[in-house]
Parts: sequence; C-alpha cells; structure tokens
Amino acid sequence: MRFALLYKAYEIQRSMLNAGSAMASMSADMLGNPRNPLSGFGGTQMLASALEVFAHAAAPRAKPAFGLKTVTVGGKAHAVNETVVIHKPFCDLRMFTHDGLGPDAPRLLLVAPMSGHYATLLRGTVERMLESCVVYITDWADAKFVPLEDGRFDLDEYIDYLIGFLEYIGPGAHMMAVCQPSVPALAATGVMAVRDNPCRPLTLTMMGGPIDTRESPTAVNDHAIARPYVWFKHNVITTVPVNYPGAGRQVYPGFVQLASFMSMNLGSHMMSHYGLFKHLVQGDGESADSTKAFYDEYRAVCDMTAEFYLQTVDVVFQTHALPKGELVHQGILVDLAAIKDTAILCIEGERDDISGIGQTKAALKVTPGLPDKLKKYHLAPEVGHYGIFNGSRWRSAIAPVVDSWIEAHEKAAKSGKLKVVR
Repeated sequence: MRFALLYKAYEIQRSMLNAGSAMASMSADMLGNPRNPLSGFGGTQMLASALEVFAHAAAPRAKPAFGLKTVTVGGKAHAVNETVVIHKPFCDLRMFTHDGLGPDAPRLLLVAPMSGHYATLLRGTVERMLESCVVYITDWADAKFVPLEDGRFDLDEYIDYLIGFLEYIGPGAHMMAVCQPSVPALAATGVMAVRDNPCRPLTLTMMGGPIDTRESPTAVNDHAIARPYVWFKHNVITTVPVNYPGAGRQVYPGFVQLASFMSMNLGSHMMSHYGLFKHLVQGDGESADSTKAFYDEYRAVCDMTAEFYLQTVDVVFQTHALPKGELVHQGILVDLAAIKDTAILCIEGERDDISGIGQTKAALKVTPGLPDKLKKYHLAPEVGHYGIFNGSRWRSAIAPVVDSWIEAHEKAAKSGKLKVVR
C-alpha cells in the first residue's frame, strides 16, 4: 500500500518541480539578459548558470521525436521518410527509408529495448543503419497511456509482436536487438524456426544483451537476484493514477528505473551536471548543448507493464530460463536447437557495466543446430554499454561489422549458398 501511493506522490512532486523549473528558467533568462544592467557584475552569471542547470534538471520531458531529416551516403544527402506501418496497443512499427536506397536494399528490423527509455535512444543506430538498409524499429508504448481494455502485455506478447513484425516485413529480413530485447528476439527466432516460418530472419544481431546473466554478472544483475521475485512484486509495482489513459494498470514506473540507473553512477551524473554548469559560466554553448541533449533523452522515461517487468526479472535474471532451455512461450518450450539457418552475430563492449562480457556471446553456445560458419562474435575494445549502439565508435568501428555481416549473408542467400527463407 505504501508503494502504491508512490505514483501519486511523484505526480505531486513533478507538478511542483515543473513550476520551479519554469521560474528558474525565467530568472536565468532575466539575469543573463544583456539589457539587465546587473548582468555583467559579480556573481550574476554564476547564479544565472546555476538556475539554468536546475531548470534543465527539473524540466518535464515528453516522448522525444526521432527527428531524422536527412542521411548522408557517399557525400550526398538524402531526405529521410518516416512512417508508422503498423499500430498496435503496445507498439508502433516505424519504417525509415530514403530515395538513395535501391529496390533490393536489405530490410532490417531494429528491436529497441523496453527498459524504461523510448526507442529514440537508438536514434543514432537508426541513422547509421539507414545508410544501407530500410530500417524498421519497434517504438514501444508508454504503458501508462495504454487503456486497460487493450489487455495485458508480457514476454509472450513481446515475442508474438516480433514474429508479427517480421511477417509484415517479409522473407529474407534481418533483425538487430539492442540490449534487453536480445532474449525475446532469440526466442522469437527459435519459435519461427520450429514452425518453419518463411519469415524467420536471415541474420540476427544481438548487442549487449542479457542472454545468460550468469556470465560476468554486473551490478544490474546482482540487484535483480539480491531479492526474491515476490519482493519485486510487492515493492516496485504500482498503479497508474487517474490522470492518465492507462489509469488502473499495474506498472513498473519509468521514474523508478531512471532513479535506479542514476544511482548506479551518481558521481558521474553529478560531475556531468557540474560540467554543464562550468560550460554555461564560460559561455561554451556547444558543450553545454551536448550535455543537455544527452540528458533530455536519458531522462525521458516510460512505464512498463507489471507483467512484462516481473516476467523479465524471473526468467531472464533469476531462473535463466532461455540459456537453460526452459523458456516457455504460449505454453510451448522454446527450442533454440531448431535454429539452423539464421546467421547470428553477437556484439559486446569491453567496458559494458550493464551486460557483462560473455552474456551475449552465450547465444552462440545455446544454438547447437547452427553451423559455426553462421556464428560470429565481436568484442568492441574500450566501449561501454551505450557506446555499442551510439556515438563515434559505433559509427566507425561497430556498425561496419554489422554492415559486413548483413551484406555477406544477403549475397550468400541470393547466390544460393545459403537457404533463403521463402
């Protein structure tokens, strides 16, 4: 009952902070205005910078837009076309393309994490892969905006959504899962293989995913096993308040997930905000804007359904059902040994503090029916969790590995060296 009131308390606090943020922002603008005769004296600039940092930290954050207008390929800019091709209660399937792509361009289903952040966290991933592929991405809904009459959503539904999306895209598509969705993506591939589904993916790339969290456990893994399943059920699940369309739905709130991640690296986040303060004092607008952009994305969070969150804690982190061959989907055991022609690429970051080294690579061990020539492992040196799929090292060192993997199997399938799923 005590935690059930947390969402209401959070809403009250959020309203108060919204007002405080607006007041701080107006005060910072007034103090920094060149028409203000005091703007250049004493600690006025320092006070204005401090107020701006507070205003930014306390400001409300809605769902960000992808905002991809153009993509540059071979020195030529192409306009990006973004459309929603499938709308489901818990997910929109978005398609990104441009006129520089040929009719035979690879089709890639990019599976975004459902872990408290929006799919826009993968904006840089979409942008880079869009250079050579038609990119589809799972844009997961914020559970507090999904009415109760739209039903439940757990790991079974997640897997079914992925299968449905692959069937929409059609035979010969590729799939890439970033972090959390590596488990349902691999499971969906296994389910489709058992059914001999012609739309099973030609390749599956998994990046920083918790396939087997018994390998190199991290602080995230330790937190998930430190308490029994029932503790999570009674202590982190709450009810959506009446001011949202999903009123009455049981959820794991995004603000709780954000607080958990922030606390893991509190010192780093404090130094980032201190750096933002210094950039503002020194008038370094470019560096300040870069820090703001990161936190605008990082602090935009969404809720997960209680059933999905609790099932993930149970089967992924506590019982390790998938690597032990015990995961059940819609009442049927998931048989990963049935995967025989989906080429699997596993990518890990050397400095990943969320999914430890070996957790994603485990996928290559639990697919005994897949020939070694269809398996590949890549360890990205000096790369942390977010660097696997975003930033300069992703663009220059990791994405080319994915490009080569997709291209090689596209060519092999078209030349008949691999069985094309038809």
